[in-house]
Amino acid sequence: MTALRRISVDLTWPLVGLAVLVAAQAAWQGADDLLALRGSILVSVLLFFVAVTVGEAARLTVLTGRETAPMSTAAALGLSLSSLDVQRGGHLGAGPVVLVIALAMGAGLFALRLAGRPVDWLETCARFSGITVAALLYRYLELDGQTLVEWQQNMSGERWLVGLVMLGVGGLTMTAQITLEAAGQAGREGLPLVPAVISEVRSTLALATALVTSGALIALAEVAIGIAALPLFLFPLVLTSFAVQRNANIRATYRQTIGALSSLTDQAGYTVTSHAARVCEISLAIGRDLGMSQRELTDLEYAALLHDLGQVALREPIPQGATVMAAPADQQRIAHDGAEIVRSTGVLDNVAEIMEAQITPYRQVREFDQQLPMASRIIKVANAYDDLRGPDGLHGERAMERIHLGLGYEYDPRVVDSLTRYLDRRRRAAPPVA
Repeated sequence: MTALRRISVDLTWPLVGLAVLVAAQAAWQGADDLLALRGSILVSVLLFFVAVTVGEAARLTVLTGRETAPMSTAAALGLSLSSLDVQRGGHLGAGPVVLVIALAMGAGLFALRLAGRPVDWLETCARFSGITVAALLYRYLELDGQTLVEWQQNMSGERWLVGLVMLGVGGLTMTAQITLEAAGQAGREGLPLVPAVISEVRSTLALATALVTSGALIALAEVAIGIAALPLFLFPLVLTSFAVQRNANIRATYRQTIGALSSLTDQAGYTVTSHAARVCEISLAIGRDLGMSQRELTDLEYAALLHDLGQVALREPIPQGATVMAAPADQQRIAHDGAEIVRSTGVLDNVAEIMEAQITPYRQVREFDQQLPMASRIIKVANAYDDLRGPDGLHGERAMERIHLGLGYEYDPRVVDSLTRYLDRRRRAAPPVA
């Protein structure tokens, strides 16, 4: 398990290649069937095509800061699970369905590029691969001589069982998508695989559940009301997307405000330039490595940016703002004053608690079983590293030596080990010196 946690491979281009191969195979197997469609089946397929295309172009920024296309995913999943072809006398297998989805996603991406917006190929190919899993499971894999979509036709009297099967297939689809995306993201950022997958599951579980449910509802309702099920059950998702996007914009503004507040110590000469930003970067890398949830990472980010805010109350600045070199009483006062400033906002109590506990030595946990937030332990190590390596950043090895001297007394060994892994990854990713 330890070795698995440290595996990280960038899957972006392998996933792109796999998506292209799957789309090509679908075109080879399903183009003829697709061109032969007529009547209501053709109209339904075209409406699904339009829904996926529009959903692909209408991207949504989730709390992790990445973009996704929930309406496109729900519509594609609904098409993969739909039985319209069986009940209306046609036959639409996995190949034509995957081809329609591939063409629709391609059209949506083309519209994005025309608008000058970037495309995250990893996220897009992970979603396409997940939807392909749904189409293959439901329309290609045979059990007792029939596919699930054919079995569904014979279970018209037990729709609840059909719904459960659809939810199961949708769950496997989202599991495949989330795992592929998390693995690729871990490779991009040099993070261990298992914590990256756990973090991705935690941050996207609610949205994934909504998408699986929407896809299953579209497919189930299509039996009763036809293609009208598509707009009917996508509309609530559209409204939810607007609300999520608005919340993401508010959080982005919130983050910018906190970033501006954290720069006060730089502007006033209390800390060296960009000290808070560097501590924040290191802290978030450690937090992801340790498998913290998105909510915990958000609190960690805010606390790391504001961890030196209490220095504005000092009469005389600490040399180079290095709180790790200050007397314990001064460290306590800085942490307390900064926490009180943040606590006065009335909305960042968790962040204030993290800031106030950031100077507490780890021995309080080890010897007295004191409850010390993991975020506080992380900031303590990250701040010490940035302070000790100096304003020029040339003394990283010396900083780690000093930190190791306080291992188990001042600093949490797990956090220090995580920092070591982060520095090793960053060193490997750095371009060679000419």
